Amino acid sequence: MANRLANSTSPYLRQHAHNPVDWYPWGDAAFTAASERDVPLLISVGYSSCHWCHVMAHEGFENPDVAARMNQHFINVKVDREERPDIDAVYMLATQAMTGHGGWPMTVLATPDGRPFFCGTYFPPEPRQGMPGFTQLIDALADAWTTRRGELEEQADTLAEAIRRSEPLDPGAPAPNLTAIDEAVLGLAHIADAEWGGFGSAPKFPQSAAIDLLLRHARRTGSETSLSVARSALDHMATGGIWDHIGGGFARYSTDRQWLVPHFEKMAYDNALLIRPYLHAWQLTGEDRYRQIVEETIVYLLDELRLPAGGFASAQDADSAEPDHPNGPGREGRFATWTPAELIEVMGEDGGNKVAGYWGITAAGNFEGRSIPHRIGHLDEPQRDRVLDEVRAGLLQVRRHRPQPGLDDKVLVEWNALIIASLAEAAAAMDQPGWGDAAVGAAEFLLEHLRRDGRWHRSWSAQAAEASHRAVANDLAALIDALVRLGELTGERRWEAEARDVADELLINHLDESTGTLWTTPDDGETLVGRPRDVVDGAIPSANSVAAGAMLRLAALTGATHYADAGRAIIAAVAPLAEGRGMSFAHLLAAAEDDAGGMTEVVITGDRPDLVEEVRAHWLPAVVLAWGQPGDSPLWEGRNESGGLGEGDDAGRAYVCRGSVCSPPATTPEELRHQLLGH
Repeated sequence: MANRLANSTSPYLRQHAHNPVDWYPWGDAAFTAASERDVPLLISVGYSSCHWCHVMAHEGFENPDVAARMNQHFINVKVDREERPDIDAVYMLATQAMTGHGGWPMTVLATPDGRPFFCGTYFPPEPRQGMPGFTQLIDALADAWTTRRGELEEQADTLAEAIRRSEPLDPGAPAPNLTAIDEAVLGLAHIADAEWGGFGSAPKFPQSAAIDLLLRHARRTGSETSLSVARSALDHMATGGIWDHIGGGFARYSTDRQWLVPHFEKMAYDNALLIRPYLHAWQLTGEDRYRQIVEETIVYLLDELRLPAGGFASAQDADSAEPDHPNGPGREGRFATWTPAELIEVMGEDGGNKVAGYWGITAAGNFEGRSIPHRIGHLDEPQRDRVLDEVRAGLLQVRRHRPQPGLDDKVLVEWNALIIASLAEAAAAMDQPGWGDAAVGAAEFLLEHLRRDGRWHRSWSAQAAEASHRAVANDLAALIDALVRLGELTGERRWEAEARDVADELLINHLDESTGTLWTTPDDGETLVGRPRDVVDGAIPSANSVAAGAMLRLAALTGATHYADAGRAIIAAVAPLAEGRGMSFAHLLAAAEDDAGGMTEVVITGDRPDLVEEVRAHWLPAVVLAWGQPGDSPLWEGRNESGGLGEGDDAGRAYVCRGSVCSPPATTPEELRHQLLGH
């Protein structure tokens, strides 16, 4: 019999609809029930493509005996962290304060009013490796609620205070100059893994914003060190198992230092964000290895995550069923791994052995008796030849007949906006109009389905009648950036107008005037134990850092200086936290670099595709481009539609302005290139 999650908009919640646990979705009904029964809330937070969430579900939530104990002692609440990042943020702060670390699944015990008193992550069914068994934990906490409630209430007060204690902000601090930004970038170079690329040991995450910051530094200063560190990370990821050599796209992270064994789930946001450093590396170096990764990542997004209506799904699962038991339990990595015998069956002995050798597929395997395709140790051979491209296409077709990983088909504004921005930038740089069409289609989808009664919402699912969950600052900040970049791609002023509407909603409903930064939740949103403020970059750049960069870009295109003021206020308040913590504030430092160096505005009048192409031929992070349909911003004042200076001179031209200084109109690509690059 289905529980209360059966009609949820979240695929993750619906995965638990037939658990014997009497789950509640987050909401007043759960709080009322806990209060009436005078029992704690057990809040379980995860997401649909989380492997260990599935493990804990199979071991615990699907077990009738475990479920009976949970139902007896608690009101059980299931939360999709992707739909409700505000709830996740609040309880993750408590979990980190109590345990020193965090992750998912996240398990929180809270008072009936939502104050946490016990926090943890995954718990096995029986005691293991120093962790208590889940049933043992249930019994102990139920007993403590009855016999030592006062202690738990004190703990709840302590954790609630930790949640409310935010990062210290100094709104009066000066914004960092280029010298300070350079020091932060060099700090990244010092902590890089010189042998295997990237940062840290294991587990190892892509860190796309940090890599992109290094590339920015290399472009601006010519630093070979920054370029080398960035390229090392990009090359090792592209040859490792975290990259899907058959189907394209990146897995969530690597469990080892060498980038070999990933957690196999593929997230929309990781792939959207990784497009950018690979694109920028190609623009800086001209090396096709980077172009190939961009192209195949985008093909993955379009083929596997794009939904028929135009929006993009959130993730593909790590687990899939065995081909011989398509309805059986899922196995991590089964879909993406191979054996030599499988290759020989498809290609014959000679062809199978050749391909096995190329991608490191052995009889012993490198993951649970099977092999993850990789090219580790072959950094100097990044490109596949034509024959291997054909083999790859054939293996992809074979793989499509395997049981497929689960698809989290909810559409999130934030993650779709990240995809739109990356598609728009890549479409312009690589002259791929189809990618631009996909970006426009996704934006149209969001405008139609995620904006309701004049307010943006975060999540949409085909199973729901309408969008759900009020948008958070992360959604709106990413959406501003996406819409601005669509305007630059298409030359249509409508996208700037939409971006301004979103920016206004963000500043009206989320601005903390005392610090100049943004609250995650709107002023009229749900009251939680604490009001979160997202300033530190995680797997996704923080709402404040994305907003800072997007506001500066919007201001440069529209001439509306209050947007620039808002972006600079965020930079000034947050940047002091970045000292010695460049990894956690890379996206904010990129925005600070744009502001410190000054934005450059380019207006191209008339029908001059050659001039538009010249701007797009270079990676110029602080350049904004207005072309096509004239607008009513100061950028277009005195510049008629044709751009002509006299009778019969209507060919159009380019106007380049840095700050308040404008260059003479450029009429040829060579003149424009000189104004943009100085040579």
